[in-house]
Amino acid sequence: MRSIWKGAISFGLVNIPVKLYPATEEKQIKFHFLHDKCQTPIQYQRRCPTCEREVANEEIVRGYEFEKGRHVIISDQDLEEIAPESTRTIDLIDFVNLSEIDPVYYAKSYYLGPGEGGHKAYALLERAMAESGRIAIARFTLRSKESLAVVRVHDGALMLETMFYPDEIRPREQIPDLGPAPSLQEREVEMAVNLVENLTARFEPEKYTSEYRRAVRELIESRITGEEFTAPARPHPEKVVDLMEALRASLEQTEKKRAEEKPTVKKRRESRLTAR
Repeated sequence: MRSIWKGAISFGLVNIPVKLYPATEEKQIKFHFLHDKCQTPIQYQRRCPTCEREVANEEIVRGYEFEKGRHVIISDQDLEEIAPESTRTIDLIDFVNLSEIDPVYYAKSYYLGPGEGGHKAYALLERAMAESGRIAIARFTLRSKESLAVVRVHDGALMLETMFYPDEIRPREQIPDLGPAPSLQEREVEMAVNLVENLTARFEPEKYTSEYRRAVRELIESRITGEEFTAPARPHPEKVVDLMEALRASLEQTEKKRAEEKPTVKKRRESRLTAR
């Protein structure tokens, strides 16, 4: 895996050479848009509707619309003059507890690997953060964009998570029809909590897969081979108007499922004991 950024982590008077690597990738199945008559891929052109012609890249400038139909032009040089001074440093500002940050702030994940000559300092920071249970609030610049981020320990390595700034988080007041919370019966709350407990499990990320992506792949494969494809059946749950009845039915369903799974769990435990 190739690094996309090289720089250093800076905290106090310590500088740790690091490299940045993407930690995630989307697994979406991509389609091309074709002309239905000849199945030729469609081309998209940068076209000016006023001049009625295609525009070359060197003719395109960056503009900010401050009023409808009115723009101010901002050049690359303008942005370079106000760019953050530190473009190759991840500045650690504060160390905080992970539980204090709501997940809504997280944007994208990257691995941080040690750079040339930085292995010992990298390992020292990773160890110090792991033992203290803290994560670091950081500021750094990637592709000319200054970002807020956190640096934390993940699976024995340092990971950087870019974050949204507070003013980029939309307030709950913008949600239409949310309003004040309706009154709830104690029995309703108790049954809802029991349902949550019945559906509670240990987080095992490997068990979560995209059923839709799998179905799309099977559909594509059937088109290639000419085989018949049968779409997976969609469940049609009955419409339950009464909330208490819906909770009661859900509890019965989950309790039955847990009872069926218990023998399997018991067998797993017995096999582990035997293996020991």
